[in-house]
Formats: sequence, structure tokens, C-alpha cells
Amino acid sequence: MADKVWVYIDQFDGEAIPSSWELFGAASKLANEMGGGVTAVVAGADVQQVAELAVHYGADQVYVCNDETLKEFRAEPYASVLSGLASEQQPEVILFPTTSRGRELAAMVAVDLKTGVLPDVTNLEIQDGKVLATRPVYGGKLISKVVCNAQPQLITLRGRAFSPPAADSTKTGQVDPVAASVAEDEIKTKVSGYTESQKGVSLNDAAVIVSGGRGVSNNPSLEPPAGLDESEVEIWRAQEGFKLVGELASVLNAAVGASRAAVDAGYILYEHQVGQTGKVVSPDLYIACGISGAIQHQAGMRTSKVIVAINKDPEAPIFKMARFGVVGDLFEILPPLTESLKARLNS
Repeated sequence: MADKVWVYIDQFDGEAIPSSWELFGAASKLANEMGGGVTAVVAGADVQQVAELAVHYGADQVYVCNDETLKEFRAEPYASVLSGLASEQQPEVILFPTTSRGRELAAMVAVDLKTGVLPDVTNLEIQDGKVLATRPVYGGKLISKVVCNAQPQLITLRGRAFSPPAADSTKTGQVDPVAASVAEDEIKTKVSGYTESQKGVSLNDAAVIVSGGRGVSNNPSLEPPAGLDESEVEIWRAQEGFKLVGELASVLNAAVGASRAAVDAGYILYEHQVGQTGKVVSPDLYIACGISGAIQHQAGMRTSKVIVAINKDPEAPIFKMARFGVVGDLFEILPPLTESLKARLNS
């Protein structure tokens, strides 16, 4: 009898995305309550090692599809593999990481299987034989508990909302190869190449994030280079401010984030945006520098375990959700804070 709980492992270039391993803690809990084990699905080219590692993280069975048509992620052939397996084996639950690929794949598989998707889930439990999923709604202001009445129940789990189990190299499991179901000439999309848009620690995987907002440009004491107009001076000052944010992030091995206001103003690239229209993150520590804390931004980081806010405005909304708040100028606070942390961490 096929396992009721499946896990889709998101990988890129033969390396599993760390949030994929977080799924196994949740999957094992569901499997224990529903009966049976955990099945993982891996698709790509040269991903046998990922399949074997999935066993160490808790998979009792792994379906692995190794094919050149899957070398680059394209939703059509990936969905065809997963939808075909699910139609044949009839799992009750399939878990995905809430990555860009995971969201796209879950949506397409849901169409193929005529079911629904519960997105960005932060907790799971069994009620009346169905999975009851907890997810934030209305920008994180409310928590909703929902079920999917169709099967399989497709669920994407928010990154860092679930702890990954420890890998056990002694665990054994069954690894079954499966064939790709779409030929290359039937795939409508082609990948022409990649351009690296973000360096350093990934926001999705970061345990610590240091973010900057519009306040990073508010340092009139900085003397700009000659020849810049007013808008260029603002951008220059903001970039100097983000250097301070980046230096603190570097000391803490953290990712650099930003508010939508900072991104819209051209201070930093969109890839750094945290918020409802950016990335939704759940780090252990989130340091907000010069960020007022608009609802849109709160929606992307309110599940952070510890929030530290640094802002000159004591009435800034960010202080209402921060565990620790510093009312003051970030340009006076960040340099000594960075130096102090550097000395302490290097001692």
C-alpha cells in the first residue's frame, strides 16, 4: 500500500534546497498519525545523491526521476512526473516547500489532479481524518485554520516554520527510478540561461536577517560626491546606509533584507525585499534598521522568532512587534554595534 504522506524535494543543479529537509519533520508527524511512512519525490538530472540523502532525512521510499529534460526546472515536465505518480499511487497529502518553484509546481499539479492548494502553512494537525493547516492571512493580522476537501491535499510549508530532523546515515529505504513522461520536443518552454541576482546568504534560508528601510538614506552629515543631483544624492546616501546594514549582516553571517519603500526608491534590488509582495521569512533573529513597519512589511517577517527594531521615531509601528527596540539614529548605533559584535564573536 502506498504511503499516504509524500514530500516533494525542491533542488537546483543537483543540490536540495535546505527548506526541503524541513518538510520531513512535519511529514513524519502526519505519517505517524495517519498510518504508514513517508514517500519523497525527486526530479532532475543527476539527482540520485539527493534521493539517497532523502532516505537519511526520513523517507521510507523515494521516487527519483533522472532525465535530461529535467535538468532545468520547467513546470510542465516536473508537474507531469509528479501528477502521474500521484494519480497512480493516490497519496492523501503532498507537501512542498514554499519556494518559487514549489509554489508554481503545487499550483500546476493541483490543476492536473483537480484538487486545491493550502499555501504558506505554519502548522499542521490531524482533525477528523483530514489535515488541518494553520496559515497567516490579511498580512499576518489573523491566523486561519483551513482544510482541503479534495485529495490529494497539496500543502506548501513556510520556510523555517518547521524544524528539519537530524539526518541519520544508518537509515535505509527504497529508492525507485521512474521515467520522465514528456519528451523534449513536447515542452513549450526553454531555459536560455541564468543571471545571478543575489549574492551572500539567501533570505529564504537565513537564520539571521538584517534589513534596511527608507531610513538608511537619512544621514545629511554625509558629504556626497560633486556633480550629483538631488535624487542621485538620495540614492548615494541610501547605498552608504546599506553598507552599514551589510557590514552588520556580514558579522552575523546574515542575509540583507529591505522594505518595499527602500526597493521602490531604488536603494537596493527587489531580490532583497521582505514583505507581502516580496519574500516571507521566519528567521531566528530579524533586525529592522530604519524601517517604520508598515503592514505590508510586517506580513513578511512577523513570524520571526526575535525582532529587534532600530528607529528614530518612538511611535514607529515596528516597535509594537519588536521584542527589543532601540530609539535612535541607525548611523550612530550600527557602527559601534557591529564592532562590538565582531569583537565578541572573534574572541
